[in-house]
Amino acid sequence: MDDFVRNKLTEWGLSDLREKFKDEGIDKESLLRLEDHHIDSLIPKKIQRAKFTKHLKLLKEESKKPCQEAEDVSNAGPSTSNSMFFKGKRRSDPQGKQPPTKKRKNNRNGPLSDANIHSSVKEIMSDVYDKLKQENQTSIQPFIDFLKTGAGKSYLLNAIIEMYNFLPTRVGKACTSVMIKVEANTRNPKYEAEIEFIPKEEWSDEVEQQDTDDEERLLAVYGKEWRNISPKNCMDKKYFKEILEFLDNASKSLSCQSAEELSAKLIQYIRSDSSEGTVKRWYWPLVKCVTVRVPNNPLLQHVTLVDLPGYGDRNKSRNKMWKELVGSCSTVWIVTEINRAGSDSGAWKILESACSEIGNGGQCQQIHFICTKTDQLDDSDESNESDESDECDDLVVKKCKKTKRQVLKEFKEQNNIKKHFSNDCLKVFTVSAKQFLKRKRSKPTTLQEEDTEIPALQGFLKQLNDHHSEKLNDMYVCGAYGFLSLMQGARSRDTADAKTKVRSQLVENLKSELQKIKKTTEETYEDFEKRLTKGVKNSESSCDATLKSFLNPDEGGRGFHRTLSCIVRNDGSHSKKPINLNEMLSSKLTDSIDVEFRKTFPNKGKHSPISEVISTFSLDTEKLIEKYKDVELQLIFLKTEEKQIKTKLHQIIRDEKRKVYSSLTEMIEEAMKDGYKEARKFRGEGSLQKMRKKLEDHLHLSKNIMFKEAKDAMLQKLQNLMDKIQTELEDHLNKSIELSLKTDDHSIPDFSEELELVNKYYKDLKDRPNE
Repeated sequence: MDDFVRNKLTEWGLSDLREKFKDEGIDKESLLRLEDHHIDSLIPKKIQRAKFTKHLKLLKEESKKPCQEAEDVSNAGPSTSNSMFFKGKRRSDPQGKQPPTKKRKNNRNGPLSDANIHSSVKEIMSDVYDKLKQENQTSIQPFIDFLKTGAGKSYLLNAIIEMYNFLPTRVGKACTSVMIKVEANTRNPKYEAEIEFIPKEEWSDEVEQQDTDDEERLLAVYGKEWRNISPKNCMDKKYFKEILEFLDNASKSLSCQSAEELSAKLIQYIRSDSSEGTVKRWYWPLVKCVTVRVPNNPLLQHVTLVDLPGYGDRNKSRNKMWKELVGSCSTVWIVTEINRAGSDSGAWKILESACSEIGNGGQCQQIHFICTKTDQLDDSDESNESDESDECDDLVVKKCKKTKRQVLKEFKEQNNIKKHFSNDCLKVFTVSAKQFLKRKRSKPTTLQEEDTEIPALQGFLKQLNDHHSEKLNDMYVCGAYGFLSLMQGARSRDTADAKTKVRSQLVENLKSELQKIKKTTEETYEDFEKRLTKGVKNSESSCDATLKSFLNPDEGGRGFHRTLSCIVRNDGSHSKKPINLNEMLSSKLTDSIDVEFRKTFPNKGKHSPISEVISTFSLDTEKLIEKYKDVELQLIFLKTEEKQIKTKLHQIIRDEKRKVYSSLTEMIEEAMKDGYKEARKFRGEGSLQKMRKKLEDHLHLSKNIMFKEAKDAMLQKLQNLMDKIQTELEDHLNKSIELSLKTDDHSIPDFSEELELVNKYYKDLKDRPNE
């Protein structure tokens, strides 16, 4: 079911039919083809059926009016199904002849929107696919196969999606305890949540290794009985009656009609608040991640909002997902209260501890420092407790401007963060989610809506959404144009001689361009090898001092004993503090490449040697078209395929470069694991000193090997990425050349009309300025 059908059912007051229509795969085209006998089987209730029939009749009449296609298609979205309800093969006439393709009117008053173009081209390609399926399967199967591939955070998120009290909030205390993803529900009009638990085996291990830090977690899950819990009885079913899915290592799903209803059900899974008297069990220690799906929210169409608490997690599954999520974010929001924004060391520590995960080891392009609660004034704001709203507004605006200057100044002084991000990557927002939500509920407020800066954040999300939609639309239309060019080109006659000459030239061009890429990747590899070799020497000479400094901090005794116990238990990282011993030990290695890595694999833009050599890659199809007009359509197809594969390669680089960079610290962690394992065995008197000694001895024995192994591991992953770029490009284009220039099939249907129309859409998109 596409957006057009979904919107029409909602408009007609028949939302409860959405699930049925979705199951049947009904899209716009099949909706308009429904007859009485189809409606009878779809809608058994007479009153609903009569209501639906009346609206459908009016819709069919409107669809016949001039220029109606462009208007209707604006409500249509992309369909996700190839087999649509009541959308089979076209019927042939008694003589078996194929009826002509229906004529499409191209009535336009000005350029169509991206959504309109996408829907129109998708409709065209659906007809093409139907038409192809009726032909001789053996002769056109290659074409069909080709066509198929193709700190107030919760308050802040509530305000962004304009839902009051959707995610839990609590004054004065952080209450979100698990990772939460908020995304669009494109399947139905309900509010849904999918709760993913940690493996039950990991929880059993945590219970077995419990210490004083685990009291809160055990109390949450087991209540007053927590002191009697042991590894033998911790998995008893009586403790998990509400979440039997956890015992089966399965996810739990919630589905509600309203946001308020879902919020109430979610509380015990995402929040740590023993003061909530109505809840007997809190399951947040068992939850890995919660995915919340919100219906009818255009801001979330191509955007996922992720709420990540803390610095990671002691649980292995949660910590791994924390790293994956933060590493995949294109924009990171650091949220803190405005009264401490400029000097909030905690906020800067969070950013510094995560900068390698989101910078060189991630995909972050922008950092948004969001200062909340801007409407709260204190004595330092020169307020005379005046009730005059205009005076309060002026004070708030002044306070916001001052805070922005402070944050930007502080950012420029963060040297470790600046290795991964330039000054223009940071934007500061001063927001009041509370005031914004009040205005949305028509309650009196002290700030104008734009002064809350929530609209600015919503505008940013809309921009992200629109950009992603444009990219998807551009690639879809480009693919459709290329495919139709391929089909029409295969119908051409007397082109064997031209094809032979063009194929020979294309193979030569491909070989030459691949050589340029190989040269660039080899130079990149050699540069990193030299830098890492220096990094290994620096690491070997400084690691003992680095470890000694860490093991003997200013804080001593019981405080550091608990810190070190947590670190060895978690293989080098702390679950509640921004401390990672593995990152400290690998810092000389990462320092040796950080600046160059950012230049080679930038998260923003394509101004790097590798990206540029891919972007400038060309089979020179334009020149070949001028010389060989007989195979112009085949060359157009190859041109579109070239564009598609280059886009794919840029995405591969973004994904794989994270693995390349993170391999350094991962290898150090792997090398130190035995040391951590032995150190955590010590208990009782003198255990702190014994843990220190064990780690020092292990590092001394390992340092001459582990840094070299880390270097070799990264270089191997780098080489794998370079090889993948070459292979993907060579294989894809060789296959495309083979398909376009070795295929002749005059029995293929004539798609000249479809090609002409899609070509117009393609040129329309191509001629638009890049924003």
